[in-house]
Amino acid sequence: MISRETAFAESLQRIRRIAREQGNCISEEQVKEEFSDLEFNDAQLQMVYDYLEKHHVGIGEPADPEAGLTEEERSYLQVYLDGLEALPVYSDGERRAYTISAMAGDALSGQRLTESYLKDVADIAKLYSGQGILLEDLIGEGNVALAMGVEMLVSGAGGSEGGGRKPDEVEGMLVRGIMDAMEALIREKTDQEKRDRKVADKVNKVADRARELAEELQRKVTPQELARESGLSLDSVQDAMRISGFQIEDIEYAKDGL
Repeated sequence: MISRETAFAESLQRIRRIAREQGNCISEEQVKEEFSDLEFNDAQLQMVYDYLEKHHVGIGEPADPEAGLTEEERSYLQVYLDGLEALPVYSDGERRAYTISAMAGDALSGQRLTESYLKDVADIAKLYSGQGILLEDLIGEGNVALAMGVEMLVSGAGGSEGGGRKPDEVEGMLVRGIMDAMEALIREKTDQEKRDRKVADKVNKVADRARELAEELQRKVTPQELARESGLSLDSVQDAMRISGFQIEDIEYAKDGL
């Protein structure tokens, strides 16, 4: 049985995904339904609404998709969009025709289909802004996912013509692939930041204990002394020393660093 905290985190992730699929907008009814199993009261639901609005998700009406962009990101976005001006503007009918031809294995139609979605990639990227990933990187990751999705259609990967999909299913497949790629990039950064914090905490803990013992002894301490007096294992002390580049100032380093 999952914990209440885990259930809350999963519900929050789902509701943000739904909001993005709806143009960065969610209704109060959808939020209440998603969190119904947690039996949130009005005050708790308001905290959810506040969180969503802080992350540029509109409640009841779409939020400004560019509200979370920095000035540098706005400049990059304009340059990116300006670069697309030379491309044709494809109608829904043309996009569908290119989809069908791409599914039949026509590489040129696949190229045209990719071009028709490049602006959509930027629009989707704006929905993921403000989460620690530069807009430029989000767009880049989205474009890679788009190219891979179209290539799968052209090559027929995963089954018969077009990967076994119907033309009407292609747009949803491509958009989901773009969103999944951007979310994976955000998760990767979040996971890396967690690992970095864990490493920093380890070094800080050893440094703090070394400083305390050094003040008590009125000299630098050896790793062995620190391990013996602090209750930390020698391995954890030496790991922290390596991670810090042997820069913990209250530890006396041997010639080999340890």
